[in-house]
Amino acid sequence: MNNIKNYVQQNKGRFIDELIELLKIPSVSADSAYSQDVINTAEAVKASLEKAGCDFVELCETPGYPIVYGEKIIDKNLPTVLVYGHYDVQPPDPLDLWTSPPFEPVVKTTEIHPEGAIFARGSCDDKGQMYMHVKAFEYMIANNCLPCNVKFMIEGEEEVGSKSLSWFVERNQEKLANDVILISDTGMISNQQPSITTGLRGLSYVEVEVTGPNRDLHSGLYGGAVANPINVLTKMIASLHDENNHITIPGFYDRVEELSLEERAEMAKAPFSLENYKKSIDINDVHGEAGYTTNERNSIRPTLDVNGIWGGYTGEGAKTVIASKAFAKISMRLVPNQDWQEITELFKNHFESIAPKSVKVKVTPHHGGQGYVTPIDSIGYQAANKAYTETFGVPAIPVRSGGSIPIVALFEKELKSKTILMGFGLDSDAIHSPNEHFGIFNYLKGIETIPLFYKYFVELSK
Repeated sequence: MNNIKNYVQQNKGRFIDELIELLKIPSVSADSAYSQDVINTAEAVKASLEKAGCDFVELCETPGYPIVYGEKIIDKNLPTVLVYGHYDVQPPDPLDLWTSPPFEPVVKTTEIHPEGAIFARGSCDDKGQMYMHVKAFEYMIANNCLPCNVKFMIEGEEEVGSKSLSWFVERNQEKLANDVILISDTGMISNQQPSITTGLRGLSYVEVEVTGPNRDLHSGLYGGAVANPINVLTKMIASLHDENNHITIPGFYDRVEELSLEERAEMAKAPFSLENYKKSIDINDVHGEAGYTTNERNSIRPTLDVNGIWGGYTGEGAKTVIASKAFAKISMRLVPNQDWQEITELFKNHFESIAPKSVKVKVTPHHGGQGYVTPIDSIGYQAANKAYTETFGVPAIPVRSGGSIPIVALFEKELKSKTILMGFGLDSDAIHSPNEHFGIFNYLKGIETIPLFYKYFVELSK
């Protein structure tokens, strides 16, 4: 493993060029207009695994987009690492806020990334982080230092709920058998202070529809006499939080895990500047549930947010109508022990119960997933920490993430193995937003660190 830094530096240009080519393909799984591009990306990932040294690679058909599966089995008596990632990306909208086209990758220097960052949709989430594993594997094969078996499972529907992945995992437990699952789809504290994500929030995502009159009405002739679905919907949404930003759905907090003061104190050791946080997103003050810090609000507490709201006339000029319908998309981030299906049902029952008789309400569940916590005393965590410590020079800090990767809980249920989340992105990388980017330092440091995880995982497993 001693020459990994030399290998990365010698191949730096090629590694960047290969990732740029992958980022040029607009693999937006949420939009059927890009369906061929998604399939083309799967083919490109398959080719990269074959070239890196997998003995067997295939595109596994599913009810949706294909899953790229590859493996290198050197000795069935040795441990097996299963690498998970996804090749699909978020829609790039709004396009006018990008400083360069989302699928025309460019390298730009920033204050945080003086060595440059690749700006493109999917650069950090998750093509860049997924591709680190391919290149780390390439290094181990090229230098004859792969210490164990490895399997790759790269999917194309993570950004739309991973429905086909669930279908695939349930039907291929023997094929996917492993000793630990390795994922890079999270971040770390900074380029100077690595961290390992030990907890993920669950998710419940719903769409609501409020219907009033059977057609749009003249707001002069009917205003004040007929319920306006948009007005009603906004009042209903506003009632979902109280004055302390506590969610008002009955039963919502019944299963919420309350962390001890000691655990909260450990979390507080992570470096954090509230002023820098506010400055980074250009806000005057933070907002959230009373009694918790910013880092606690976005990691160990559940939330409810409106992700989109529409209805009526939104075009240029004026059109004085009372809309027949109003809509909203709402997501709830959940903490471990909260069941997403139970929360979805609680939301549906409550939202329907608070609607006035003057409107009809329809709640449509979209997708969801369970939260997840991994213990820091596991062999996988210890191996990851040793790897980070060696490449960064300081130990990693365990953190809980506010994000959701619903399939992690599925993996533990179906494959009976723990997941280690080795992320190399930063909060400032603008994933899911315009101008998403991934630092070249982070990309190359990931390639350098991942082989060390394999080394230490095998050593600690003996």
